[in-house]
Amino acid sequence: MKKLRTRIETIFNIKEASKIFDEAGEIIRSGGLVAFPTETVYGLGANGLDAEACAKIYEAKGRPSDNPLILHVADYAMVKQAAAEVTPMAERVLAAFAPGPVTVILPKRDEVPQRVTGGLLTVGIRMPDNDVARALIRAAGVPIAAPSANRSGRPSPTTAAAVFADMDGKIPLILDGGPCRFGVESTIVDCTGERAEILRPGAVTREMLAEVLGELAPPPVLREDEAPRAPGMKYVHYAPLAPLTLIDAPHGKVGAAFRAAVREATAEGKCPGVIVSKETAEEVAGLVPSEHIAVTGGAGDLSAMAANLYEALRSFDDKAANVLFAETVEEAGLGVAVMNRLKKAAGGRIRFYN
Repeated sequence: MKKLRTRIETIFNIKEASKIFDEAGEIIRSGGLVAFPTETVYGLGANGLDAEACAKIYEAKGRPSDNPLILHVADYAMVKQAAAEVTPMAERVLAAFAPGPVTVILPKRDEVPQRVTGGLLTVGIRMPDNDVARALIRAAGVPIAAPSANRSGRPSPTTAAAVFADMDGKIPLILDGGPCRFGVESTIVDCTGERAEILRPGAVTREMLAEVLGELAPPPVLREDEAPRAPGMKYVHYAPLAPLTLIDAPHGKVGAAFRAAVREATAEGKCPGVIVSKETAEEVAGLVPSEHIAVTGGAGDLSAMAANLYEALRSFDDKAANVLFAETVEEAGLGVAVMNRLKKAAGGRIRFYN
């Protein structure tokens, strides 16, 4: 890939940034890439109806070719540019949660290239709840295909600086809209079957969807030889540079478990870092340098943990820590999405303490 000069443009006011959006829209229409903020994570955008443009996304990220992309739209009218049919189930999801952190899987129109869908006859569509994102989509005039704007397998970016760290020299423009609000990718809901099926958990939880749709299908199990039906289902994701292990311990024993893990790693000559709640950070203070402690929020504050998780994982990239430990959370509500990302970041490594 030809090395580009990557520029960051900070958007303070949508109306005053019309020239920047005009330029960004032209880049998208002409087959180029633009990174932009959403309420979940920063996306790496291309014209979602242009197969060659979308191929540049896979090249920039080093993304497997069978891993589908999501089309981002500005309004409901644009949903019909991408979907051959908007099912009643999808209508209810969109009415309840869009714009917002939810993606619906629907039958695709012929105009949507298979490069976007990973060869599938369905496509993921989402309407982001972010003014910068929707202004860019309107300026481009086409649905924008956009996975997270990071190297494939790495933690997703929730700031423009994190995008720059992975995409410098690969794309011409990053729109900086500040930190992302939710910090984990959208919930993906397959709306093509008899019952809704969550293919990737996110901030729109199973409980929230059940209130709108009734009983949902059980979580899918992907076979090793099966193509993923949505992003995040198959490949290693969100991994920091140092190997990560999750620490699972009963309430009241989390601090002791982390102290044991840190002491054991230190005795083996390793340099541990920890990703923990504020309360657990106080328990390990003095055992590791303060710069090797990433605090995601107060214990039980799942919104803070989700919002801060990826930055916490990335924060060790330029530090001496060569082994990382992260605190688990209860897998309920938003905790399902947080644990989904943590398990993938750790490659399934979990250490249980009684």
